[in-house]
Amino acid sequence: MSSIDTHPTQTVASLRSRIIGIDQKVPLLDGSEQVYIYLDNAASTPSLRSAKEKVNELLQYYSSIHRGAGYKSLISTQAYERARELIIKFVGADSEKDVAIFGKNTTEATNILADSIDWKDGDVVLITLMEHHSNDLPWRKHATVEHFPVQPDGFFDLNAFEDILKSFKGRVRLVATTGASNVTGIIPPFYEIAKLAHQYNAMILVDCAQLAPHRPIDMRPHDSLDHLDFICLSAHKMYAPFGTGVLVGSKMFFDAAQPVFRGGGVIEIVTLDEVYWAKAPDKYEAGSPNVLGAVALGASIRELMAVGMQAIADHEKELTHYALTRLNQIAGVRLYGSRDPNRLGDRVGVIPFAIEGIQHGKVAAILSFEGGIGVRNGCFCAHPYLISLLNISQQEFAHFKQQVLQGDRRQQPGMVRASFGCYTNQEEIDHLITWIERIISGDYRGDYVQDKSSGSFFPRQFDPATLEKFFTL
Repeated sequence: MSSIDTHPTQTVASLRSRIIGIDQKVPLLDGSEQVYIYLDNAASTPSLRSAKEKVNELLQYYSSIHRGAGYKSLISTQAYERARELIIKFVGADSEKDVAIFGKNTTEATNILADSIDWKDGDVVLITLMEHHSNDLPWRKHATVEHFPVQPDGFFDLNAFEDILKSFKGRVRLVATTGASNVTGIIPPFYEIAKLAHQYNAMILVDCAQLAPHRPIDMRPHDSLDHLDFICLSAHKMYAPFGTGVLVGSKMFFDAAQPVFRGGGVIEIVTLDEVYWAKAPDKYEAGSPNVLGAVALGASIRELMAVGMQAIADHEKELTHYALTRLNQIAGVRLYGSRDPNRLGDRVGVIPFAIEGIQHGKVAAILSFEGGIGVRNGCFCAHPYLISLLNISQQEFAHFKQQVLQGDRRQQPGMVRASFGCYTNQEEIDHLITWIERIISGDYRGDYVQDKSSGSFFPRQFDPATLEKFFTL
């Protein structure tokens, strides 16, 4: 059963008060303080109180798991495995046929799958141009990676995709697609992609790191043509930032594969001459696992399911429609990907933009130091996609590449990204719009200087020592 089949018992509005640090103030350049507005959820989300509370509760009983006979060990083991059960339910996987494997993050999950497939000479992995590096670089180690282009507005052409599948004449071993782009928020039609992949005897992985906090996920039955063979996600994007990722897929597949990490916990028995591997998931979770991280993710998932992922999706659609409508009205703002506020079924609340004539790093710095707004700028670990969206020529890219390789990132291309969470409200978007308009009109006070090695901007008045007043270790 997937999260879409649960019966919500809480409201989206209730989530805002459950976010840790929601009322945290930060200093501004003019000497005042303001409640921080966090619009960088596509990178990492803040934590839900439920995640912190469950971790603190378990710390009283924290112990080694699976092989300990002590009472604390039994409690910790049960908590760890309950988290696994919640994940299976959350993504609509089959508890009899599928397994959830814990790791550090989505990047590690993708690498685990890449190292588990029995690759053959000539194998091709077909991915979209909009992939995060984590769903691109792991495949390059094992197979020929072909990047399927997307349309100028960022959307997907299924007919062209099928043409590429045909052109490789059965060589495509795996299709790997994002569930939602971390750059433009666009959601590819991954169920339709799955159907085509299976028709051409390929498996499919959907990278749900960006999708999971915003939309219901359903892997669908194994005998369905649109079944998702593998998905992966990360806790740090799901309001439980304690360093956990998950790879979900077929028990049969993982039982037949070789373990990626070898050591304690992955075996049934070892002699001087032989090793008998355990079954999945144990075979893939070598060493002492991140029990607290798994429990934090489980607690977060339970709270998200209590609200209902469709309710969260509807809330974020309203915010995205409002933000796009406002941004489209501002002269001097360029939006990337789709500018259409009415195609919200095809995207999550991630909006990339630029202000004409002002470097993206400077825009982000002004928003932070003077507006108290946290956004992200740069290339968002998706360089090929950014090059396409920014329409950078090969000659221009060669110039930028040479500069970066020499340690100078001052002219590195990029954009600014505002991304929403389940707790974001309209007032925060209004504040962002106000500051974008102020930047365009030159209504800011800082004298910003750029660091050569990082490309980041800082006001001359900024004293890094002030950070020690808020936290030190």
